Amino acid sequence: MRKVIAISGPPGVGSTTIAKELAKKLRMDYFSPGFIQKGFAKGKNQSRAAIAVWKTKFGKSDELHKGLLDRMQLERAKKGDVVICGKLSIYILKNLADHKIWLEASLDERARRSAERDKLPVKDVKRMIRKRERIERSEWERIYGIDYFDQKKMADLVVDSTKLTVKETVDKIFKFIKSGK
Repeated sequence: MRKVIAISGPPGVGSTTIAKELAKKLRMDYFSPGFIQKGFAKGKNQSRAAIAVWKTKFGKSDELHKGLLDRMQLERAKKGDVVICGKLSIYILKNLADHKIWLEASLDERARRSAERDKLPVKDVKRMIRKRERIERSEWERIYGIDYFDQKKMADLVVDSTKLTVKETVDKIFKFIKSGK
């Protein structure tokens, strides 16, 4: 059976890291529409890239979101055997994903993880995360008519990874998937 797993969560939660590790463990492909979106912000670290793209006309456009990113993840999901990690993947793949996973963690932990990854001060990253959340919630409300945090209610599994390692988080999701729920 060809499976599709959608993973979403707020900025800095580690969804990319978790999705990549889960894909390896399940021997599935990994795809991220956010990686493509952030690619338009050349030379910026991950904490700054998403905000930089949102500041552009193209970054706010339906052409990018509905036209390119959504289409790409839908096409990839139809092929199956993939873990797709995107801020709207639960919503976009609601009819295609076999498992929808929402990750969450405290703001302090998300800022700590992102600051470590990008080699930036935690207080600066915390500000960037808050700013990114405001922008994304507002823009996706405008584009899709949803608050992307509402995907938590659509998820089959919600994992609070605040006090979990990457391995513990992946193992928890793996166990859930293997249970067939």
